[in-house]
Amino acid sequence: MLEIERKFLVNSDAYRTEAYDEIEIIQGFLNTDPDRTVRVRLTGTKGFITVKGRTDTDGTTRFEWEREIAPEEAKNLLSICEKGVIRKIRYLVRSGNHLVEVDEFYDENEGLVIAEIELQKVDEFYLKPEWLGIEVTGDPKYYNSQLSKYPYARWKKH
Repeated sequence: MLEIERKFLVNSDAYRTEAYDEIEIIQGFLNTDPDRTVRVRLTGTKGFITVKGRTDTDGTTRFEWEREIAPEEAKNLLSICEKGVIRKIRYLVRSGNHLVEVDEFYDENEGLVIAEIELQKVDEFYLKPEWLGIEVTGDPKYYNSQLSKYPYARWKKH
């Protein structure tokens, strides 16, 4: 149950034409402690609860446990989450043998676009689409749990 991923800023909207699907996501956090982040997510007609552990020193790997829950349960849990619910559209793009998830954030995180590539191994080769920009893997300010507390609109410099 390890999640291995790389995170990037996105430098153009070309991913939109390459996407084979898009999903609206609403998520909140029951706990944002880096040792045990607990997320609740509503994606259309599905709900999820996810527990993530602390990220390793290079920022690529951490424990992740996720279970699908009823959408009504997710809505009820979202109502008791910490302040700072996140709303975003996720675009799904195939790149070689990998899936790239591109998140366009809204509300207080509007203007921020982040792409993630999940890997099987830390040093695994992946094709990097041209629209992937600066890598931000391991930078905590780009974690959704932190964006819920310190949104992009409040950053001094973009």
